[in-house]
Amino acid sequence: MKAQAPNPALIGYFHNWQDANAPYIQLDQIDPRYNIIDIAFAVPHSGTDYKMEFSPDQVSQLTFISQIQSLQAQGKKVIISMGGATAPISLDNIAERDTFISSMTNIISIYGFDGIDIDFEGSSLSVTGGTISAPVDLPIINLIEAVRQIMSNYYSLNHHRLILTMAPETAFVQGGQSAYGGIWGAYLPVIDSLRDSIEILHVQLYNSGSMYGIDGNVYTQGTADFIVAMCEAVIQGFNTSGGMFTGLSANKIAVGLPACTMAAGGGFTDTATVKAAINYLRGNGSQPGTYTLVNPSGYPALRGMMTWSINWDAVTTCGTEYEFADNFQSIFQNTTSIVQTEISKKSLFAFPNPTSESLQINNSYPFNESKTLYIYTTSGVKIFEKASIKEKETVDLSDFPSGVYILNLGNYRQIIIKQ
Repeated sequence: MKAQAPNPALIGYFHNWQDANAPYIQLDQIDPRYNIIDIAFAVPHSGTDYKMEFSPDQVSQLTFISQIQSLQAQGKKVIISMGGATAPISLDNIAERDTFISSMTNIISIYGFDGIDIDFEGSSLSVTGGTISAPVDLPIINLIEAVRQIMSNYYSLNHHRLILTMAPETAFVQGGQSAYGGIWGAYLPVIDSLRDSIEILHVQLYNSGSMYGIDGNVYTQGTADFIVAMCEAVIQGFNTSGGMFTGLSANKIAVGLPACTMAAGGGFTDTATVKAAINYLRGNGSQPGTYTLVNPSGYPALRGMMTWSINWDAVTTCGTEYEFADNFQSIFQNTTSIVQTEISKKSLFAFPNPTSESLQINNSYPFNESKTLYIYTTSGVKIFEKASIKEKETVDLSDFPSGVYILNLGNYRQIIIKQ
């Protein structure tokens, strides 16, 4: 499967709220080394645990959309993360599954997100029986089906794949070695069923306590051994009482760690230890602890690093400013050009945006490429089509109702606001 997101990847969660200790950052002012930005969070509507909603907290919807597009124009991917520690999501039946699908599809369409991140925590997923390959719990089955349908909806509208990432806590993944029941191993059927669609799995290697490695020994968070052992477990796979979990390729695995001591309850690991662990994992350094890699040559294709969070990384009251990003750059040497690698040489600009009457299209596709311009509603209904558009086109929107629309030309996509 061709990678849809930057490689190597520096993934950071972005707080969509103001925090006195880790203040809100304007989305388009994030350190440029972060090339995948996870917006935290889409959460269930009050009174439900399945009907999803998202609203920008500190800026208007239009400003937030514009900031997303600014990041995307630089080759970055902006992903909406679902859930978080304080917002359990449970799809208990088909009706809840379908509401989850429609509400998430709408959020993705309105804001033009490049992907979704599954950050279901707490009581969201739990195993009561079945196996990894044949789950029986409806919230797990319905989540798998929902993600597949959301990805299908996105592909139908955009003609390319939605990025899928996951950020489970360790108990939900590597914890399956200790037991397969309750939260222990509860993510494994989801990962297994969606393995072909997953772009990056970045397990939270913090707030974890101690966990078994695949060598049968126990390792403690905050150490090089913990990072190495937990990452190799999801690459090599491991056995559970619910069956064998087959590992993922190294290029789907990123190391997830807190940006500084205040960013998590436990598991912060200093930069030198992180660097030693990842260098060993990638086959670029000596063994930093007692855990010995099963694969002595390491995993050069390891995808990158994830942190909670960009906001915590930016402050100087908890470590140095952008300490995590600095460490990423020092480990994954060729990062200075990362922000340029994903920039498309083909672009489309539609302006003015927002507009009340007409839309001017500046099409930079070569003339020998026949391209059709489409405009869709956020629910995916096609309301406009024009084939073989010229280098410059004017589209009359005077009869369109006010609202948000999606403009497609080839592989390019832009959100349009009609006033």
